[in-house]
Amino acid sequence: MSAGDNPYAASYGGQMTASASYGNAPAADLIKDTTTAQFARDVLEASREQPVLVDFWAPWCGPCKQLQPIIEKVVTEAAGRVKLVKLNIDEHPSIPGQLGIQSIPAVVAFSGGRPVDGFMGAVPESQVRQFIDKIAGPAGADGKAEIEAALEEAKTLLAAGDIQAAADLYGAILQADAENGTALAGIAECMLAAGQPDDARQALADLPEALANDPAIVAVLKKLGQIEEARKLGDPAALEQALSLNPDDHEARMKLAKIRNVEGDREAAADHLLTIMKRDRGFDDDGARRELLQFFDVWGPKDPATISARRRLSSILFS
Repeated sequence: MSAGDNPYAASYGGQMTASASYGNAPAADLIKDTTTAQFARDVLEASREQPVLVDFWAPWCGPCKQLQPIIEKVVTEAAGRVKLVKLNIDEHPSIPGQLGIQSIPAVVAFSGGRPVDGFMGAVPESQVRQFIDKIAGPAGADGKAEIEAALEEAKTLLAAGDIQAAADLYGAILQADAENGTALAGIAECMLAAGQPDDARQALADLPEALANDPAIVAVLKKLGQIEEARKLGDPAALEQALSLNPDDHEARMKLAKIRNVEGDREAAADHLLTIMKRDRGFDDDGARRELLQFFDVWGPKDPATISARRRLSSILFS
């Protein structure tokens, strides 16, 4: 899978829409047009946070039209390492005049509120990449750290119920790293949260083997399996009624645990399974313990529900 054929970067399941964002910089803010009045804010002030490239251009300039799609592509793929601001010199001549811009296209890099480097002409993509690496530093450890931070932010957004913002951020990460299994799993999680399990299943279909085996992808596929199974387990109210009449109806309790799990009530799901273990460890060949371990795989080792239930499980196993 490559960024060019990544189907998750722009639309999620046909129902969710996105304008991608990355880290602390929305994609809409990575590339923008500016004016004389906004130049100080869009360029000088912004460059104190990260390098800003200013593309001086005009509608009649053929080489400008050649350069713009190239530089926009490279800036987008840089995923927040730099911003691009475009200034039409016909409409706003004073800034290029002050900077001594005499030929276009001209690209000037600003950092710390002042111009630090630049180039002129419709240079090839490789030179644009080299220029950005020179200004912002090569992609590498810092880029990986930024992706990790963005993944954590997207996870927090999803947990807070901001599904669209999380999907936007996961999509932007996939634009930067099309084979990031955690981001792809995050897109599927957003679809699940939006009530689109079939779309989530489709998003994870036909993946390359290495990506399909990514732990995050595997966990979401297990979650999908749990959701699909829970659909067939009957009415939870009826199961609750059965348990009220017979607390040792372990089959009903097991079904209810699976349903509560996919509903998001992890504490109740774990409690039902632990109750079965306390009453009858041999039920379904220790099926309650095996099911609980499947829940842990999906919830993750750091989830509070996992930590709490694992502690209670240990007390049962080793008491």
